[in-house]
Amino acid sequence: MAAAGALPAEWIKNWEKSGKSEFLQLCRMLSENKSHENVTFRDIQQALYELANHVVKGNLKHDQASNVLSDVIEFRDDMSSILADVFCILDIETSCLEEKSKRDHFTQLVLACLYLVSDTVLKERLDPETLESLGLIKQSQQFNQKSVKIKTKLFYKQQKFNLLREENEGYAKLIAELGQDLSGNITSDLILENIKSLIGCFNLDPNRVLDIILEVYECRPEYDDFFVPLIESYMYMCEPQTLCHILGFKFKFYQEPNGETPSSLYRVAAVLLQHNLIDLEDLYVHLLPVDNAILEEHKREIVEAKQIVRKLTMVVLSSEKTEEKEKEKDKEEEKTEKPPDNQKLGLLEALLKVGDWQHAQSIMDQMPPFYATSHKPIAIALCQLVHVTVEPLYRRVGVPKGAKGSPISNLQNKKAPKQAESFEDLRKEVFNMLCYLGPHLSHDPILFAKVVRLGKAFMKEVGTSKKLNSEDRMVKFQSDGNKQEDKEKMEILFSCLLNITDQVLLPSLTLMDCNACMSEELWGMFKTFPYQYRYRLYGQWKNETYNSHPLLVKVKAQTIDRAKYIMKRLTKENVKPSGRQIGKLSHSNPTILFDYILSQIQKYDNLITPVVDSLKYLTSLNYDVLAYCIIEALANPEKERMKHDDTTISSWLQSLASFCGAVFRKYPIELAGLLQYVANQLKAGKSFDLLILKEVVQKMAGIEITEEMTMEQLEAMTGGEQLKAEGGYFGQIRNTKKSSQRLKDALLDHDLALPLCLLMAQQRNGVIFQEGGEKHLKLVGKLYDQCHDTLVQFGGFLASNLSTEDYIKRVPSIDVLCNEFHTPHDAAFFLSRPMYAHHISSKYDELKKAEKGNKQQHKVHKYITSCELVMAPVHDAVISLHLPKVWDDISPQFYATFWSLTMYDLAVPHNSYDREVNKLKVQMKAIDDNQEMPPNKKKKEKERCTALQDKLLEEEKKQLEHVQRVLQRLKLEKDNWLLARSTKNETITKFLQLCIFPRCIFSAIDAVYCAHFVELVHQQKTPNFSTLLCYDRVFSDIIYTVASCTENEASRYGRFLCCMLETVTRWHSDRNIYEKECGNYPGFLTILRATGFDGGNKADQLDYENFRHVVHKWHYKLTKASVHCLETGEYTHIRNILIVLTKILPWYPKVLNLGQALERRVHKICQEEKEKRPDLYALAMGYSGQLKSRKPYMVPENEFHHKDPPARNAVAATVQNGPGGAGLPASLTINAAKLEESTAEETDKLKEKTQGAVKVINKAANATPKVTTSNGNSAPNSKIIKEKDDKEKSGKEKDKEKKEKTPAAIPEAKALGKDGKDKPKEERANKDDKTRETKEKTPKSDKEKEKAKKEEKTPKDEKSKTVVTNTESKFTAEKEREKEPSRERDVAKDMKSKENIKGGEKLSVAGSLKSPVPRSETSESEREQKRRKVDTHSSPSHSSTVKDSLSELKDSSAKHYINHTTPALSKSKEREVDKKDLDKSRERSREREKKDEKDRKDRKRDHSNSDREVPQDSTKRRKEENGTTGSSKHSKSESPSDSPRSNEKEKEKNKSKSSGKEKGDSIKTEKMEKSSSGSKKESRHDKEKTEKKEKRDSAGGKEEKKHHKSSDKHR
Repeated sequence: MAAAGALPAEWIKNWEKSGKSEFLQLCRMLSENKSHENVTFRDIQQALYELANHVVKGNLKHDQASNVLSDVIEFRDDMSSILADVFCILDIETSCLEEKSKRDHFTQLVLACLYLVSDTVLKERLDPETLESLGLIKQSQQFNQKSVKIKTKLFYKQQKFNLLREENEGYAKLIAELGQDLSGNITSDLILENIKSLIGCFNLDPNRVLDIILEVYECRPEYDDFFVPLIESYMYMCEPQTLCHILGFKFKFYQEPNGETPSSLYRVAAVLLQHNLIDLEDLYVHLLPVDNAILEEHKREIVEAKQIVRKLTMVVLSSEKTEEKEKEKDKEEEKTEKPPDNQKLGLLEALLKVGDWQHAQSIMDQMPPFYATSHKPIAIALCQLVHVTVEPLYRRVGVPKGAKGSPISNLQNKKAPKQAESFEDLRKEVFNMLCYLGPHLSHDPILFAKVVRLGKAFMKEVGTSKKLNSEDRMVKFQSDGNKQEDKEKMEILFSCLLNITDQVLLPSLTLMDCNACMSEELWGMFKTFPYQYRYRLYGQWKNETYNSHPLLVKVKAQTIDRAKYIMKRLTKENVKPSGRQIGKLSHSNPTILFDYILSQIQKYDNLITPVVDSLKYLTSLNYDVLAYCIIEALANPEKERMKHDDTTISSWLQSLASFCGAVFRKYPIELAGLLQYVANQLKAGKSFDLLILKEVVQKMAGIEITEEMTMEQLEAMTGGEQLKAEGGYFGQIRNTKKSSQRLKDALLDHDLALPLCLLMAQQRNGVIFQEGGEKHLKLVGKLYDQCHDTLVQFGGFLASNLSTEDYIKRVPSIDVLCNEFHTPHDAAFFLSRPMYAHHISSKYDELKKAEKGNKQQHKVHKYITSCELVMAPVHDAVISLHLPKVWDDISPQFYATFWSLTMYDLAVPHNSYDREVNKLKVQMKAIDDNQEMPPNKKKKEKERCTALQDKLLEEEKKQLEHVQRVLQRLKLEKDNWLLARSTKNETITKFLQLCIFPRCIFSAIDAVYCAHFVELVHQQKTPNFSTLLCYDRVFSDIIYTVASCTENEASRYGRFLCCMLETVTRWHSDRNIYEKECGNYPGFLTILRATGFDGGNKADQLDYENFRHVVHKWHYKLTKASVHCLETGEYTHIRNILIVLTKILPWYPKVLNLGQALERRVHKICQEEKEKRPDLYALAMGYSGQLKSRKPYMVPENEFHHKDPPARNAVAATVQNGPGGAGLPASLTINAAKLEESTAEETDKLKEKTQGAVKVINKAANATPKVTTSNGNSAPNSKIIKEKDDKEKSGKEKDKEKKEKTPAAIPEAKALGKDGKDKPKEERANKDDKTRETKEKTPKSDKEKEKAKKEEKTPKDEKSKTVVTNTESKFTAEKEREKEPSRERDVAKDMKSKENIKGGEKLSVAGSLKSPVPRSETSESEREQKRRKVDTHSSPSHSSTVKDSLSELKDSSAKHYINHTTPALSKSKEREVDKKDLDKSRERSREREKKDEKDRKDRKRDHSNSDREVPQDSTKRRKEENGTTGSSKHSKSESPSDSPRSNEKEKEKNKSKSSGKEKGDSIKTEKMEKSSSGSKKESRHDKEKTEKKEKRDSAGGKEEKKHHKSSDKHR
């Protein structure tokens, strides 16, 4: 641009010609350029300035310039102003110049242009001096003064009034304007205009006007819609901070002590905040108290709460109490001056009231948690806000049916939170608000109920959506994606609901004052949660919530204090009032209360009953909490489950279990959690807590498991359900129908029925390994019993309460149970048994319906068919349970039948039914006689009794029919039961091992069942079943079974033995009964032939008298075993045998001397254990007392079984039969099994020796034989049997012998003979010994002890070697049996010699047992014993022992007869009998004295001599006394390798000697036994013979003994 620089010089030179026009053109062009206003403005200024500058410099005349300017001035409106600016600048520039001409030129130019620019503009912009020179003002100085005055007036003099009295009219008009009726068409804009006018007119201060507007707004809060827009518009005229400062000043005014900020101010501030007219941060700083002070106050509250707790838990003595109270009063007085209001909380309350949740939330976030809501007004304001927010959703889903409810109006506020229409909205808005409320929702119970109901509605929706999901009818979801999303939303909502429950609902319930309705309301929601969630909530509530807030800390302390107060006063008498107090306290704080109550119950179990009764005022929620508290108490890891002695379960656990049972039965508490807890403990291998299950089942179902049942109760338990309930239990637990239904439902709903059974069954066998370890055996036994009993009880509950379908659906087949779940067989059958019974009965009913044939025969047939249908798969299934070898002897059908039947199937307890019916009749009579009872009650009671009576009779009839059907079925089955492919013996072993022993210790009823079943199998005449063997094996050696039992098993085993003994005693008591029930039954065959051979003739049967011998032997065996157990010193042995003995007391001991032996041992236990083991002492004392009371019922031995002297009759009989004894009588054949007996019998002894108590037993049991011969404890019995045999033979059996001289009997008899000869001698000797001992026993207790000690020293090799010979002899016996009859006699002799070696030699050992015996004497017996040991272990479960006893029987009698075959000797005896009647008695007494003396000397010598010094002659002498030297001489001189024929003569001699000696011995014994005078004649004669024999024997004894030793070595 041209003007941008300066005006071109040629323009000035040629001004008149072209310059002027050029300049005008430039100015016009610049003026017209509108696009760049600023640029143009500057360019024009520049152009005019250049022009004027040329004038000042003198390049242009001032009039030329003024002419141009007058033209230019018209180009723009503001040109004169621009020109004035130019003059202003030039004025400043020229005034600084020293050249006067330039200043003059400027002045002239301005004067020339005065008409172009107005005076006022120039006066504004030019210097006063310039103006004066221009003549525009008179004096510059005056002008300056005037302008200062004006400025002061303008800027520094106040003209706005902010005090009302300064401008009362203006302010009055303002207030009237704001206070007028606003209901018409008046708007805030209109009023604003009026306010502006008033401010202008009356010079009102705008800030004061704003303040007045706020004041009026405070007074007229209802006009929000008017004032808020007014203030908003007004704020445009003010600075933004003004409003905030004004409010701040207002708040500041009230921050004095005792100042109280009005709520209206809070409200105005809240509304302004809500409309964002001010910022919270700006206002917050103006409010008091500061945040730090709030924090301090919060901490102080927590400390105070803790102090209160400490005070409540401290024990304060009365004097201290008064001082404390005074101090507290002083403190309260100090607190009188109260601090100013908390303005932050006031503002917060106002914000909540107007619904400004965002700002309220940010204030709460700056405070400690729940500090704000702990102030009631704020809590209530927040509750109100929640009310409003949930209203629409609550109206839609939460209002209960039939309830109107009072609708809540919405906040008239567009900025309030959005109301919840769905559960999703609830989560976004309401849940957050509730979390800030926390425990202080307690201030508004109605809102509490609303929230709970919404939760309930949500859970209902979740439930229905789940159902819809499961049925694939989700209409509202189009795709799986939607479904998934919805599911996630539901889960999030559910977890939020749980959080709200945990953080808000439960703590609020705690702070509510005893509100049972809220508790029930809450339960309505809780019961829709699975128990896992509920218990977790209770756990948080109990252990964490109470520590989260000072208020809750206080409440907890107060609750405990109150609980202590109530519990101290709780007794049976004041249960009701105390119960009400407990109820009140529990509505709000159940966890704390129950925790304390349970701690008291654990300490004092006598509180259980009153506490249970007092819990009747609880709400459903409280019962559920109680269940949780019980589980928590049970699971307490800090508590020891055992007492300090480690042998018993802790009493706290027992008390809790007992409480559990009682409380769960009485009140409708959910059981699932408790049952699951027990299951989890079992999974972890801990069975302590089964105690709880046991108690719960017992109380809820009325099924109790106790070992103390009477026989009457047991009998009742074998009947139907009604009889069980009436007569089977101790406590008549009535009305268990509902509670057992609840228990059943809990088990089925949570699928715990079978798992618990399986876990218990597995745990039972695992107890020893998993929980045994370091624990005391007593405790392990207890745990095992507890586990087992609970299984039995629980299984019984399931069987009687589950429907057939439920049961069958849950219990798998037997092979799956055993093989897959590893359930022990007894438990598996126990669980399956009800299933089979259900199955059979339902099949039977089906078949009955199908055909209507009503004949009994038809019914039985149908029953058997249904049994076959049901049991066939079971028969197949059981095969996998055992090795194939097992099924060679017993059939799967037999096995399954045994395990699937119960006592209910075998017998009807008529006595029990009669007993119960009679009781009811008595009851009815009592009701009739009762005058006080009201008639309607009488009628009811009578009806009840009559109905019960009818039920019982109906049940009896039903059971009778059922039993008849079962027996028919068994009759048909029995022929296929026992296959006995190996031997009958082996069959019995399997039967005992796999059936009887496992089941007889399973439960008391099973014990009775086992005994009945054995009897039943016998009565059914089952092929291949030897009843004798079976009973024999059961009674023969009970040590091992007893020792391996737990306490309860011992009790059940005792019951089993008791029932077995009952049967045996019944047969023993009366010949007729015996003949009727056993006479010609296959079970009493004494010859064990191969299965195929049918030899059922009368001669093979055991006759009555011999049966009595056998029973005596069994009694003796029981005594021996008992004495052994009592003397071991082992806790388990002693305890178990005492339990067993107590149980079998009705039938044992029956024999006086056995009873006395037991009595002494038990007395000894009483003395020894009194201090050491009090429980054993108690048992022993108990048994001792009962035993004494039974003494009158015991009989001498000769009354228990016949004991005639066998001598004369026996000889006579043998004469008739000839020397071969070919046609042996029936009684003899018993002894066929005796061969085996001797071996097994010795195993007893061997076992006992290993215990180190042999001698003590044999000696100490002074009634029992001292002897430990090769026959062990059988010796006296075989003797007795001999005597019986002889007597029998002398009479009726002579004829039989003639008739029965059949070849079939010969080999057997002979074979027996081999083993038999020697035994009588030993046995007599023993008897003799026994009688002597009876006298000597008492003074020699010290010696006995010494003996026992020495006995323990007896070398072990002695034991081991003895076994060998025995097996040899057995083996040869079997071999020889097969040889042709021509060699029979020789064979018999040979065997006899061997047996003599065994017997006599063994006796010598027995004689000198007190000190170790030289090897030569003992080696033979040692070998026998070794062999025996091998035998014993060959079959478990007493196989050998059972062999024993029968074989022993046969043995002994065979011996008798062979020993008496010398005719000459017997004749001479006959002749001498009459002569020596008188002398005999004298001789006898003399003889006895001699022997006594010798015996005493022997014993003394034994004690004094050292091991090697035992003189052989003392052993000899003892043998002479025992009457065995003769036999031992001969036996020693022969080794088994000698040919049988070579020694025949010696044997003959030996026979005659031994037989004579036996006679003599037996006579002595009989005298001791006080036998009848009728036998005296024979015995006198015998005695003389004996004396002669003894002389002869003693002469040859020494050589023989040496000879024996050498042959031993040779061997």
